[in-house]
Formats: sequence, C-alpha cells, structure tokens
Amino acid sequence: MAFEYLFTGRGMIGHSLSVQNVTKRFGHLTAIDGISFDVRPREFISVIGPSGCGKSTLFNIIGGFVGDYEGALLVDGQAKVARRSIGMVFQEESTFPWRTTLQNVAFPLEVAGVPKKEREARARELISLVGLTGFENNYPAEMSGGMRQRTAIARTLAFDPQVLLMDEPFAALDEQTRLLVGDKVLQIHQQLNQTSLLITHNITEAVQLSDRVIVMTYRPGRVKRIVDIDLPRPRTSEIVGSARFGELVGSIWNDLREEASRGMSEAERRKAG
Repeated sequence: MAFEYLFTGRGMIGHSLSVQNVTKRFGHLTAIDGISFDVRPREFISVIGPSGCGKSTLFNIIGGFVGDYEGALLVDGQAKVARRSIGMVFQEESTFPWRTTLQNVAFPLEVAGVPKKEREARARELISLVGLTGFENNYPAEMSGGMRQRTAIARTLAFDPQVLLMDEPFAALDEQTRLLVGDKVLQIHQQLNQTSLLITHNITEAVQLSDRVIVMTYRPGRVKRIVDIDLPRPRTSEIVGSARFGELVGSIWNDLREEASRGMSEAERRKAG
C-alpha cells in the first residue's frame, strides 16, 4: 500500500513551480530581491549568476530550509508546499558510505516503511534509470564522483518528488565527466518528464540541460534576463559543438561578465573605503 502511494507516476504528469516576488534579508543585507519566475510542468530550468548573487539562498528557500522571507512559493498553485514535494540533490557528497548503491537508493523507501522486496525492486529500477546497473552492491568509495552523484539522484527520485531541485550537483566533477553525467540527466528528464530546477555557475551545463536559463544579477540577486534555449530535444552533449550552442553560451557569458565585474568593483570600493 505504501509502495502504491509513493509511486503514482506523478513525475510523468509534470508539476509547476511558481516563485513569486521572493525577497530575503539577513539583517541589513538583502540577499535576493523580488525574484519571480515560473517553471512549467516537465520543464527544465537553470538559474545562473555570479558568486554572491543569492543562488544558494534561493535554493534553500525553495527547499524549505530557509524561512522568514517575503513573497510566495507555489507547487501546482498551492502555497503550502510539503517538504517531500521537492526532491533535492546537493553539491556535497551525500551518499552514505556504509551503504551499497542499492541500499542508498532504497533508503527513503525504507524510512517510509515500504516492504523490503518492493523497495529493492523500485531501487533497482532507479539504478537502471541512472545507468548504474551492475553496481548495486558497490560502496560509494568503490565508485567515481559521477557515479556517486547519479546514486544521489536516484535516491532523490525514490521520493517521487513533484519537482527536482539540484544545487551545483556536478561542481566537483571535471568538465568531461560533467558533460557525460549531463547526458544521463537529460535521459532521466526525458523519460520521467520531471519538472526540474538546477542552480549552477556553469554556463555550458545550463545551456546543455535547460529549456530556459534564468540569469541573476549581483547582490541583491534579481532576475536580469530569462534566456530561451532553442536547441532541439532530445538532446545530448554533442550539441555543445554546434554554432547555436556557442551563441547562447556567449550571450549568457556577456550578462554574467557584466554582473561579476560589478561585484568586483563593489568589493574593491568596500576594501578601499
């Protein structure tokens, strides 16, 4: 019964996320100011911006870790967002080193009380989905960083979240591995029709994965521009070599360079003053 409740195929339907005029202050510091955007059902959105723009603050607000903010967050139009409706993948290593891949992925189902046979069957499905078949009995120390992050993604998907939220999940990986893991994320997104939001500082990653990219300003973080990524889907890392991909990366880089330069100038003024 618990198994049927948890896995109703909600991801195949797609869910919306709406961020409405969200502002967060820490004392006299305004971290983000009037952030508004919508993520449509089954859409993949990336949020990118210079260091200090409030990306992590936004992630923590959406994930439910930071409260006392102004504005509203809605999932499917509902203001009361249940914690389990948002699946989160973090930058930091989050697999349990004492658990095998199968045990890691099955962990949230174990906590939810799903019978062992059913939770292991579901975990094996997700392990196959992220391309780790054959590594069910490996421990995290026996796998690469990219494999461990795919394990973390599979474990998060075990919650059957309405929205998948990722914060710099591939930051510790080299560029080649990032592109290859990005291919797997694209396959997962295509298969599950999962509504996804990625927080990143990597322009190539954002353009490779996204339907739209939200560019933030330097602090206080605001929406500077929303860029439509008009690259065809289904998509793989081969698209990185296309002329249009290069144009989109260059356009976003111009925005980021402008905001990063402003941040550096403000830092120099504070230091001098």
